[in-house]
Amino acid sequence: MHTSEEIHPDQVGAEHTQAYRSLGPVTGSISHEAGVTVHGEAGNLSLWRLSPQVLRIACALQADSAQMVPTEALIPQQPQEDWEVTDYQSKLVVRTGAFHVALDKETLSVQIRQGSEQDYGEYSFSFSGSRLRCRGKLKEEAAIFGLGETTGYLNKRGDRYTMWNSDVLDPHVPDMESLYQSIPLLIHHSAEGSLGLFIDHPGRMTIDMRESNDYYDVETMNGEMDLYIIAGKDLRGVVTSYTGLTGRMQMPPLWSLGYQQSRFSYMNQEEVLDLARTFRAKQIPCDAIYLDIHYMDHYKVFSFDPVQFPDPQGMIEELKEMGLRIVPIVDPGVKMDEGYTIYEEGLAERHFCKFADGEAYIGNVWPGPSVFPDFTEKRTREWWGALHRFYVEHGISGIWNDMNEPSVFNSPTKTMDEEVVHGNNGQPRTHGDLHNIYGMLMCKATKEGLDTLLEGERSFVLTRAGYAGIQRYAAVWTGDNRSYWQHMEMFMAMGMNLGLSGVAFCGADVGGFMHHASGELLVRWTQLGAFTPFFRNHSAIETRQQEPWTFGEQVEEICRTFIELRYSLLPYLYSLFHEAAQTGLPVMRPLVLEYPQDERTFNLSDQFLLGNQMLVAPIYRPGAEHRSVYLPEGVWYDYWTGSRYEGGRPYLARAGLDRIPLFVKSGAVIPMTSGLQHTGEAVWSKLNVHIYGRGTEGHDGQVLAGEYMLYEDDGISRAYQTGEFSCLHISFEEADGVLEVNTSYNHTDEAVAGNERELLFTIHQLSFVPVRIVGLSEVPSLPHLEVQTAGWYYDRQGHHLSVKVPFRAGHEHGVKISVNG
Repeated sequence: MHTSEEIHPDQVGAEHTQAYRSLGPVTGSISHEAGVTVHGEAGNLSLWRLSPQVLRIACALQADSAQMVPTEALIPQQPQEDWEVTDYQSKLVVRTGAFHVALDKETLSVQIRQGSEQDYGEYSFSFSGSRLRCRGKLKEEAAIFGLGETTGYLNKRGDRYTMWNSDVLDPHVPDMESLYQSIPLLIHHSAEGSLGLFIDHPGRMTIDMRESNDYYDVETMNGEMDLYIIAGKDLRGVVTSYTGLTGRMQMPPLWSLGYQQSRFSYMNQEEVLDLARTFRAKQIPCDAIYLDIHYMDHYKVFSFDPVQFPDPQGMIEELKEMGLRIVPIVDPGVKMDEGYTIYEEGLAERHFCKFADGEAYIGNVWPGPSVFPDFTEKRTREWWGALHRFYVEHGISGIWNDMNEPSVFNSPTKTMDEEVVHGNNGQPRTHGDLHNIYGMLMCKATKEGLDTLLEGERSFVLTRAGYAGIQRYAAVWTGDNRSYWQHMEMFMAMGMNLGLSGVAFCGADVGGFMHHASGELLVRWTQLGAFTPFFRNHSAIETRQQEPWTFGEQVEEICRTFIELRYSLLPYLYSLFHEAAQTGLPVMRPLVLEYPQDERTFNLSDQFLLGNQMLVAPIYRPGAEHRSVYLPEGVWYDYWTGSRYEGGRPYLARAGLDRIPLFVKSGAVIPMTSGLQHTGEAVWSKLNVHIYGRGTEGHDGQVLAGEYMLYEDDGISRAYQTGEFSCLHISFEEADGVLEVNTSYNHTDEAVAGNERELLFTIHQLSFVPVRIVGLSEVPSLPHLEVQTAGWYYDRQGHHLSVKVPFRAGHEHGVKISVNG
């Protein structure tokens, strides 16, 4: 425990100010591999153009390292070849594509422009010993987004962070500079445009925006820095280009989007089965149960405790019959134990990390003294991946990677010794140089191993630690939070910035991991979790149980309602995941992504968009039933009441314990389903397409139009990669007295989309009273419509029009509905 003694004046030394000097003056330049290297007296810069939007600048103090090899974070890039270098008296000017780079010959600082108007900043390089610093200018009005999983608010300007993956069990307070993930992406945004700066450096690095309001400093410790300038017209363009560099997620298995239940730990086989039976008896939807470290035999990975889990195969088969899957934890630490096959095999084949003298690195984790695979080596990743046959043969297709910073209990730094030397596929580097990428490479090994072993079934990997590019291999949860209202609030900004940093599939432990949840906190956090990409309830050993039914009937009923709502939204969510896989855009979005000109969204940390059509504003204070909600431009409707709001201003929203402030934009098209206790195929036999119209106050003479692309595949296989999927385009136009709804297939694989289904359209806030729908008959009530194969009903009080049509994708390319007033 820390006390006031920590800040005793006699223990606080004066801060040492280091002297920094520039890398210049320029001593020469040379063209190479479609790029340019500029030599300075103290260091060098190399430049490549990777695309019309991306410029790479590698900086190094050593003469040959400015042509450094990109890390595994990046997808291989082919540099462009059109370069022109002009030598002026005081500067070198490098032109490539639309980029115009001016290098100061005295200091080696650079100024970057694109075209005649776009200014992409000034960057000065300096050093002190082995420390290398890049200083960039900040525009007065710019906000800073990105940086992945960090504490604080959405706008990172004014903060300082250290990129160093750390096992942080202590409360995640705003002055914590390091957590489990390091994604060094800064996105500068103003109403004028956006700019991304990605620093591909998996060693220790600081990003300081605190010391000055005019500039920021990026500093590495080993004399190397690899920068990527990402030009973008707006935030969407930067995120799309960044994920073009570092990759995008694959389509996850549908079951991983469902509700998931975990605890440290469910201690034995019968407890797990009782948990599953309770979910089904109480009719609370659930798709996965997690096994924490107690399922293992003496904490040895790739094992089951023979006493507590005597028949894991039988348990998993029984769970699958109930529509539930098991996701076991797998840590990198391998127990040193003679006779333990994994240890002996890894030792014999030299798969474990070691020092330069060949001595194995040993650190204490759950099993006691342990060794750690060197995931920087491809052959070790292949070995580790193949070991997952143990789980696959038990019927498991999802793995939870934890403790992979890596966490080490008995180390002074609580992680691997920085002097450990990684093989790095023939380019040895110290752990200090590669620390932040260790967890990502473990996930790469796990993902690729599972994908090979599952023979066409999709795998799922969840991780605590990661680096840029982690989205290609794993979903991310934000680690050991606590059952604090502040931690619930903190996740919103964290999740939005993870999304802007390429990690679309992310979430936090619902209810909080440490401390003790209350029923009210669990309800409010479950309401939030229902709208986050990853939705898992998880709690720690010796904390109060927090399954949905543990706080009485009221809490249980509310949690059930919101978990059911999550399952109803799966068609909408699944299509958003497909968009993320195609474009890199997040599922959980800050308002500034969709409204980049609205400066009131720049610092909006406590509400978010699900896609671009639903606005979620959780209650995150105890006892609160009201909160301020900012609605951006346009017309918005309260999801629960249908009340109409003009955007561009804040409102006081009321939400009792059984509600969350939730708004839908006029023009939205939201496909939903019903009646799921777990996920099946991603083709829904009952599909209710909710359309939000102009409303009775919307008689402005303008046409309202909206559209949505519903993506469907089998939800479990990788067949979608070879074209076995369908995309149903749904659009509508509403004018005075006329509504037209159209559906058509942009891509149809009949094996996926050729099923019979009920297609119900619910048009909310129609601006006129319908009189006739071409080809369909009116029915007297909604219950009548429910038993009909086709027809329509209009609710005059709620201004809702319900239209049902038969639909078979294999025979018809779509349907058209014409409504007249």
